[in-house]
Amino acid sequence: MPDSGTHPPSTATAELLADRFAPEPAFSVLRHRVVDADTATTYAAVRGFDFMEVGGPLVRAAGWVRGLPERFRRGHGPSVPTRLTFDDMTTDSDWVVLGERPGFELVAGVAGRFWQPVIEWRRVEPGEFAEFREPGYGKIVLSLSVRGYGEQRSLLSYDIRVTLTDSASLARFRLYWAVASPFIKAIHTATLRTIARDAENANPEGK
Repeated sequence: MPDSGTHPPSTATAELLADRFAPEPAFSVLRHRVVDADTATTYAAVRGFDFMEVGGPLVRAAGWVRGLPERFRRGHGPSVPTRLTFDDMTTDSDWVVLGERPGFELVAGVAGRFWQPVIEWRRVEPGEFAEFREPGYGKIVLSLSVRGYGEQRSLLSYDIRVTLTDSASLARFRLYWAVASPFIKAIHTATLRTIARDAENANPEGK
């Protein structure tokens, strides 16, 4: 997004960590939200955000529908964590935290065959993620970043990027994306709304 002149120079022109891990994504969703809280408070809300709390009937339905094939295959639902923050990703998830610029950006990623009815996740360590190109896989990079927006507000950005490792996987994911993108965008909206709410509720200068 072009610099409007309202961001502090230290963050307005800063390199995005997401660009290191997914510089040329095949698919992406980028959304922003202005938050009535300063950058420190907003980033703290990002750092403590629990992805399992993302609410709304559509978002919950999306997660349940994606698990249906696994439910039938196993006779019960797949294991679902009760909590998933960025810190939890490092210990109890196939997701990994790829990098962080404290106060500005936090990036996570995962590899897998996530377009299949039964998802196959693959954990790829941060040092290997950018160069991982094994055929038959895709890579998701998730970035949440915070910039100053005026004196007392913040601009919260949520960026999802998907890269595929070969043309066959690209073709398969394109079909999946046509169906799944409305759910993904709903999750984007709910995530931004929840983080903004948490930051504004915690903001000592809140209105």
